[in-house]
Amino acid sequence: MANYPADLKYTKDHEWARREGDLVRVGITEFAVEQLGDVTLVDLPKPGDKLTTAGHFGDIESVKAVSELFAPVNGEVVQVNSALENKPELVNESPYDKGWMLVLKLTQPSDLDKLMDAAAYTAFLGTLDH
Repeated sequence: MANYPADLKYTKDHEWARREGDLVRVGITEFAVEQLGDVTLVDLPKPGDKLTTAGHFGDIESVKAVSELFAPVNGEVVQVNSALENKPELVNESPYDKGWMLVLKLTQPSDLDKLMDAAAYTAFLGTLDH
């Protein structure tokens, strides 16, 4: 059974967001990792880039597919996980810890309120055809 930490917020596109003061750390869920298989490349934006909710911010490639990444909230990129450049498999090994993708400075803190909590995300997954 996949793990969906209670301290995170989730999108229907399988990104997660963890609030850290006025910043939000972003990654993809264990469900997304399971669907992708072995991650081979993560293409991320640069610090200073401005993202909009549900806007495309990068791509993730695996042995199975190339998938788009979407911002869970509006914000400005303040940090990217540069470790993923040389070790994209960190996303597979530790999607909620070492495999995070970027940190955003929140534009609208209320954006987080629009995301699903772990229980709602788990219920949402139950509606999908796997």
